[in-house]
Order: sequence, then structure tokens, then C-alpha cells
Amino acid sequence: MQPILEVVNLTMTFGGLRAIDEVCLEVFPKEIVALIGPNGAGKTTFFNCVTGIYNPTAGDILIHPEGEQKTSIKGFKSNQVAAAGIARTFQNIRLFPGMTALENVMVGQHCRTRTGILGAILQGSKAVKEEKRVIEKSYHLIEMVRLEKYVNNLAKNLPYAAQRRLEIARALATDPFLLLLDEPAAGMNPQETNELDALITRIRDQNQIAILLIEHDMKLVMRIAEKIVVVDYGKKIAQGSAQEIQKDKNVIKAYLGEDLHVET
Repeated sequence: MQPILEVVNLTMTFGGLRAIDEVCLEVFPKEIVALIGPNGAGKTTFFNCVTGIYNPTAGDILIHPEGEQKTSIKGFKSNQVAAAGIARTFQNIRLFPGMTALENVMVGQHCRTRTGILGAILQGSKAVKEEKRVIEKSYHLIEMVRLEKYVNNLAKNLPYAAQRRLEIARALATDPFLLLLDEPAAGMNPQETNELDALITRIRDQNQIAILLIEHDMKLVMRIAEKIVVVDYGKKIAQGSAQEIQKDKNVIKAYLGEDLHVET
């Protein structure tokens, strides 16, 4: 089976600082992969390289969506990465606060719509049909993340955990084959985290997509990740299953003896 994402010797330097140091990573179809490591290990920098926010100093980023040719997206801009089928959320929520929940998700479909500015102004039959389709799909995604009761509420008025779910729905609106989640459980209480756990698995199963996430909540990671990649000081130090990672001496050392064992 071919990986849908293949990151080869990815390196990112900022002046004399090497934030990412020849990291390799693969994600396969419908796989949930967690990227973990101590604060400052380079995880978000890695995401920023993959999603076009940073142009890597060296290495390559290859995508191979099922049924398509393998393509390098190194140097792509963020909008090009999204159009290619990779969507992401951010550690700090980046919703449009003055728009409703529904409108936020509708915006996410922009890269998949065909009606131009003139068509939208003239409101031809094609534009009307497309707008209806966009609204229906957006509402379906809001249902998927269980936010129906907030559909017409302004994003800024939603509870914190609901805002995080809304950002996931907006990312899904781009029809990705790979979804990147940057600390989706940050700031959530245990109940909200358990609900997020179920949501991530449901998204993978229903949408048949792969998910790569950065997360500090080890209980969540150990429950849902089929593969865990560990980085420290920009270097990849371990990869394996939850059981393998919990026993890895390099991982334990990187976390300064933090107990990674999670009872099942």
C-alpha cells in the first residue's frame, strides 16, 4: 500500500536554529497518526511546512491521493495545499468570529466551488444550485460535529469546545484526503476530550480519510492513534504503536521521566 503522505528528510532552519532536522514520516490511507513531543520539539513547525505556511529548507513532501499520481507539494502555498487535499486546524482557533457557524463552514468550501464573482452577482441557475449544495453540505458537516443547535449563532458566541469542533467542520468542508489537527484537545475538560476522541474516530470512519494530529493529551493519543511519531529538538526519535512508544527509553528521556502509560 502506498502512503498518501510521504515526508522525506524534512528540514527547516531559522537563521542558525534548525527547528526540523531531517524528519521522515509516512501516513497511509485511513490511518490515524499522532505526532508528539515536548514543547518546542518542532511539531507545529512540521505542520507549517506540510501546509505551505513555511517553505522547507530541505527535504521533500510528497502526496499520493488514491487514484492520483504522486506529487511533490514542497513550495506550495497554503491555498494550493488545501486545493490538493490537505486541510488543517490550528493550535489557536482561527474562526471568523463575526460569521455564523454555518457561514464559517461555507467559507471552507471556497476552494471547491466553481461560480465566479460575476456568476455570484448575477445569481444564475448554476450559481443558485451551487449555493444550495454548499449550504446543504455545510449543514451536514455541522451535524457531523454535533453543533446543530449553534448553526445560526455567531462563532464568537459558541462555547470554547464548540469552536474547536467548528474549526474541524470548516477544515472538512475542503474535502480533504488528509486532515491535520494541531492540539485539538487543548483547553478541553475530560468529558469534552472524550467526545473529541469519538469525533476524530467517527470522522475517519465516515469520511474515509487519514488524520495526522499533534496532541499533548497522552490518554487521547494512546486511545486513538494507530501510529505515533515522536520528535525532540527537531529530530525524530521514535515511531511505533502506543505500546511500543510507552516503553521506548528515548521517549521516556525526552519527557523527563513523565509516565506515558495509560490504563485501558
